[in-house]
Amino acid sequence: METSEKLELGTSDFEVKQAPKEKAWKVFLQQGIYKIVNPFVRLLIRLGFTPNAVTTTGFILNIGVAVIFVVGGESENRHDMAYVGWAGFLIMMAGLFDMLDGQVARMGNMGSTFGALFDSVLDRYSEMVMFLGICYYLIAHHYFLSSLVAFVAMIGSMMVSYTRARAEGLGVDCKGGFFQRPERVVLIALAGMFCGLGSALLGGDFKLMVPGIPFPVFETISIFTIPLAILAVFTNVTAFTRLREAKEAIELKERREAGLR
Repeated sequence: METSEKLELGTSDFEVKQAPKEKAWKVFLQQGIYKIVNPFVRLLIRLGFTPNAVTTTGFILNIGVAVIFVVGGESENRHDMAYVGWAGFLIMMAGLFDMLDGQVARMGNMGSTFGALFDSVLDRYSEMVMFLGICYYLIAHHYFLSSLVAFVAMIGSMMVSYTRARAEGLGVDCKGGFFQRPERVVLIALAGMFCGLGSALLGGDFKLMVPGIPFPVFETISIFTIPLAILAVFTNVTAFTRLREAKEAIELKERREAGLR
């Protein structure tokens, strides 16, 4: 997970007394996560993991996510959502490694400029590979509309990250909106796991019909696809929000520079 979007877990990165009040809750949450994952980070360092190795591990796990979705797509049983559940679990595990690479770099004093670039590039590949698997699964089982929603969610996810990175390259900081990478990972992972659980409890062929409506208003796969729809909307809203913020910041910067001449 790139530096601009990952949880900054080190105590040196956050000082509660300096944080805005509206962000204080996030500071305390991040410090709480830091205390939980810190022993695991130390273990990774003792085992000889470098930040790039942790990043690569997360990427390999995301390839595994895509494989699970593809295998599930090839399954003849359209209502077997266990594949979605296991894929969701693996997405969460991949996200954990994705979050920890920066902490390994800090605690192991192994940070590097190339490492930051490598991290950002593999993050994008990881997310696209994951969405590739999701789209394949949905198309294979004839959830065509949901596959389009997943594709739009992928576009939004890419643009959330790209808009911020491009703005920062122009010397402008824009952090507005929802669903940065940590939130996206958690939402998709939980959606997948709850879909698998829902399939076990309700059955993979559960459908809720409403009189007068020729199609089900809810079915088991909806546990997975509704969060994807939320992601599709709000990631793109966030991308445009950041674009607007960047425009305003660039114009302000240009006016200030013009005033100094």
